[in-house]
Amino acid sequence: MVKAMRFLLQEGAQMKKFLSMVLSLALVLCAIAPLTAYAVGDGNIDGGGGGMGSGTSTNVWNPGNDGVRVTVVRASDHAQVTTPIDFANKVPAATIYNFGKVSKLQYSNGVALTPIKGGYTAIKPVQAMPRIISTNGSNNIDAIKKYFCSEYVIKRIAEITGMNYDVLIGGQYKILLEPLAYYKFEGNMFVTTATEAALYDEITSGLLRKRMVSLTHKNLPLAMFLEVGDLGYPAWGGSKTSSASNADIKSSLGLGVVRFTEQPELPQIDAYDYEYRINTQVITAVRVSGGQSDPDHPTRVSFNVNGTTYNVGNVYYPDGDSQLAWIKWTTPATEQTISIQVTVSGPGSAAKTTINCKIVDLDKNPPPNPVADDRNDSFQTASVPQRAVKSSASWSVWRPWWQEFWVDRGHWESDSWTDSKGNFHSSRYWVSNWVDEGWWEFDLNRYSASLSASMSIKCDDKNPTASGRTMKSGYGINQTATGNISSNQSTAITQPQNAVSYFPEFCYETYWRLLERMGSGHFEFQKNNYSTYKNRTHFTPIWMPDGSYTVNTWVIDGWTPDGMLSANLTDSLTIRGSLWDDWHVAPLSPK
Repeated sequence: MVKAMRFLLQEGAQMKKFLSMVLSLALVLCAIAPLTAYAVGDGNIDGGGGGMGSGTSTNVWNPGNDGVRVTVVRASDHAQVTTPIDFANKVPAATIYNFGKVSKLQYSNGVALTPIKGGYTAIKPVQAMPRIISTNGSNNIDAIKKYFCSEYVIKRIAEITGMNYDVLIGGQYKILLEPLAYYKFEGNMFVTTATEAALYDEITSGLLRKRMVSLTHKNLPLAMFLEVGDLGYPAWGGSKTSSASNADIKSSLGLGVVRFTEQPELPQIDAYDYEYRINTQVITAVRVSGGQSDPDHPTRVSFNVNGTTYNVGNVYYPDGDSQLAWIKWTTPATEQTISIQVTVSGPGSAAKTTINCKIVDLDKNPPPNPVADDRNDSFQTASVPQRAVKSSASWSVWRPWWQEFWVDRGHWESDSWTDSKGNFHSSRYWVSNWVDEGWWEFDLNRYSASLSASMSIKCDDKNPTASGRTMKSGYGINQTATGNISSNQSTAITQPQNAVSYFPEFCYETYWRLLERMGSGHFEFQKNNYSTYKNRTHFTPIWMPDGSYTVNTWVIDGWTPDGMLSANLTDSLTIRGSLWDDWHVAPLSPK
């Protein structure tokens, strides 16, 4: 290697300048269009510099002879995924001395500096780059950021590197930028990144620094450095105007990074309309999906109900899955229609939907007062109808947890010295930088609920001729109904809150009775205004034919995140005879 470097130094005096430039490459950085596209990247780039001093005919750099080396890097493991490409406003002759298209990452991982004479290529953008290397200490970093973070330029980089643009900006990749300088050293034209200049200076025993210090060890490395640590390299906290050591250049200078925030999928909301009863505690749920929601990128769901906003946080789910989000609230006391506005706020995006809720009052259609001369000669027995029944529900909640993955993102350092006998020595050693590059894993907690329900009817206690479960028509019956929901997430359910009874004389429609809740999950008939004793009774019609008398009760409003649990129940007793059988006409007593 030393011989190769000496060859480079000796060869230069005999080189002829090439008057023609390399033909324009087919792929160019920018098409002919104004550079006004909005920024899609986040530039982790800062810069500095100072005065250039003066050069000589054999060691000189002219302002504007600069460029940028671009490399696409995978964000997760810092692996280089594209061959570096060089951009320059003034493309040099192909015969310029160079060290190949090697990135700073490759040198940090132990790739040796290899001299190449000729064969150099660079791409000249139609839309010129801003000044990269400062000549008077003025910083041009804002223009550099704007240029390389624009959608316009990044699309061209994607095209040239052969990457899909949406994949490139999807958050899985970063772009490594390294400033380039084209300059004459010892009569030879060179192109180097800051890292290559530092490595070359070590090989030439400090001659490059001696000849070109203002360029290679100040303005070139200070043209770009990191504002915050990235890709295993630290943020630069040293001088922004003084020349730097080779060690500092290799470890911290001469690079910038364009990062991309992962483009989140727009949240998706699956919702449906509800019918609720008045004065009922209910659960309203939506299912949220789209992208991944975790503690670093959380999702929140807001429900606006009649002017009150309920916020649900910690809505987490892995990519490709979904999560239910729900609220528990109490419906108003009067019939009405309510529109619930639902807003899902995810990482960088939001979605909205509307849930329409119909609030009904079931206590508005009780049976009319039966009278002794009621008739229904056309009555026919009807079957008990099928009603919505759901005896069990299941739902789940994703719980994220952090999977640590520690990676040493250190870099190689090197030292060189000359001993007392004039012998040159060098050594390399690894400087560790352990970084947790873990990720979020998810556990799925499963929950369920099940409803048990029953009902029982019996002859009214005031029925004087009832016998067990047999009675005459025209007398009353009593009823009890029960419902209980068991669940391994009791905070996410309600117990059944309503029960409605339907009767065969009305073909299980037309009229019904809303039962009164006597306690949690326990229901009875409301007090009957037509009962002499104000009993909790239902009077059978006197015209009811003999046979089985079956009452149908729908137990409802046991709510879960997976919807309402309900049961469709029946119980029967036997009618034999009528109330008129218990009446008789007594003969008149003789005078």
